Amino acid sequence: MKKFWALILLASPLSVAPLAFGADDPDASFYKRAAEGGIFEVDAGNQAQQKSNDQKVKDFGAMLVKDHTAANEQLKSLAASKNISLPTSASVGQMAEKGKLDVLTGDTYDKAFINGQIKAHERTIALFKKEIASGQDADAKSFATAALPTLRKHLKAARDLAAGAGNS
Repeated sequence: MKKFWALILLASPLSVAPLAFGADDPDASFYKRAAEGGIFEVDAGNQAQQKSNDQKVKDFGAMLVKDHTAANEQLKSLAASKNISLPTSASVGQMAEKGKLDVLTGDTYDKAFINGQIKAHERTIALFKKEIASGQDADAKSFATAALPTLRKHLKAARDLAAGAGNS
């Protein structure tokens, strides 16, 4: 009998886990992925400010921290108003990406960071465009629409950094 109750206790958090991210909301995936991406961008921006020797890369990192912190706060507020719990960390893949950058230094770090930012912002822009085009939550669509110009600005800045550093 003790084993039965132990299994019930262990399984019960798993049975409600989908609700933690608002699984009953068709836009829950957008909220989750946008939150993870925003957290990752703040972490990556902080890392760039600490690790890079290039002032342009440090400035780009500072811009990421400032802009994504503001967007993260807006998203948290919006999600809270809808009783949607957001993740408190980046995705496993994003954390692995940051971990790879942790071991790099100098120009190698800068190039990998910039190339990673181009890919990350391309993915995020695609996510936000999808939400705008097919999301059902008007507030999420509005958030995505408002954030899109900033994401495009980040992508352009990352591409400009790559071009200036001879990255392709």
